[in-house]
Amino acid sequence: MEMKKMYAVLLCAEDPEYVKKVHGGYFQVFKRLLGDEGEEDSNGDHEVWDSFKALAGELPKGDDEIAKYDGFVITGSSQDAHSDDLWVRELIHLLKKLNSMKKKVLGICFGHQILCRALGGKTGRGKKGWDLGVTTINLSTKYISSQTSLNTPPSLAVMECHRDEVRELPPMAEVVAWSEKTQVEMFKYGEHMMGIQGHPEYTKDIVLHLIDRLLQSNLIQAWQAEAAKLKLEAREPNEEAWKKLCKGFLKG
Repeated sequence: MEMKKMYAVLLCAEDPEYVKKVHGGYFQVFKRLLGDEGEEDSNGDHEVWDSFKALAGELPKGDDEIAKYDGFVITGSSQDAHSDDLWVRELIHLLKKLNSMKKKVLGICFGHQILCRALGGKTGRGKKGWDLGVTTINLSTKYISSQTSLNTPPSLAVMECHRDEVRELPPMAEVVAWSEKTQVEMFKYGEHMMGIQGHPEYTKDIVLHLIDRLLQSNLIQAWQAEAAKLKLEAREPNEEAWKKLCKGFLKG
């Protein structure tokens, strides 16, 4: 009998009411990106997805629980990856352990930054401010040539919603993608860890909702919100290419 593959999503943000109501929460949003098509649930399928509320200090505990997972996903967050909050320190401790166990880890936005920090890199406020809307990122030729089976194009459009960034890569890590605004849009560490600054899992309505929340919280100004909405209207992200890329890494 084939063993079920097991994956854990480490949730680093509270679900906004909107995302809960429309999409069933961020866990479901990530399962739609990364789960196998036609997946039922943990009862009758070859894949099991669990979630942990990392933001509340809930993480897989002990080597046995960690060992049962084939891969881990770290989500975005409204918190800073360079903070010293207890839950952030505990997450870093876990990521160091996952690295020593050579577990597959995919970090998205905050997850990309915290993975960088755990591996010895540096993060901080982005030098060019917020990146909101749809952004084009350029992939390295080395990375593209290593992904021949996926037919990855040299540039991809992705949803972005961040003001922090990777400032300095961990030793031994390599830049996989960059954009006009952000030097490290993607990085890889060995064959088992990868960070993506953008949000392959987001839909346009989620980003529009987040832009409105940022504006209401006075974290961005009206002109930034308008510019971001125009960027969203102007083009579509390469959803299918991102799905293939992320699943190819996590499950490859």
